[in-house]
Amino acid sequence: MSKSSNRTLLFLKEHGFSIFLGLAVVILLVSPDAKAWAIRQLMKTGVFNAKIEEAAPGDKLVHDFSFSDPDGNIVSTNQLRGKVLFINFWASWCPPCRAEFPSIEALYQKFKDHPDVVFIMINQDDEAVAGKSYLDKEGFTFPMHRLHGPLANEIYNGSLPTTLVMDKAGSIRFKHEGFANYGSTKFIAQLGELLNKN
Repeated sequence: MSKSSNRTLLFLKEHGFSIFLGLAVVILLVSPDAKAWAIRQLMKTGVFNAKIEEAAPGDKLVHDFSFSDPDGNIVSTNQLRGKVLFINFWASWCPPCRAEFPSIEALYQKFKDHPDVVFIMINQDDEAVAGKSYLDKEGFTFPMHRLHGPLANEIYNGSLPTTLVMDKAGSIRFKHEGFANYGSTKFIAQLGELLNKN
């Protein structure tokens, strides 16, 4: 074995872990899929499980907004009174959005046939086609919506992802900025409890 080969092997033995760690950090910084995977591993700990709190006396404010459905129809949240709304603002380029999508898909599968639950998944990509092609590529089946018209800051201030749950009266019962696990047994049960309230 030549001296240069020996030096290379010695260098790799001494610095191999640091090189590996450096490459992993670079991949995490560059690849949205890698970031989403890392976040998803953190979500498995249960620390990021979502929880719907009891409504406080001052939480009865209603902030309606309009969106377009997958067929291009304009719908307002005030037309959906009597239903529980799961609202998520997301973009295809957003790693935390990608990380929580499997849990949202699990939640959607539990409630997609329930007549009193509506999933409003508002895509914030500049071009709707980017969001649609991402959902198709990954096999997510929840519907994609686009915002239509103004929006109150109490609903969404630009942070992705942002998730809300509105009760049947249109009050915000849950709001979270950042990723969370929405497929947990506890969150599914809490959404079920909201459905049972008039």
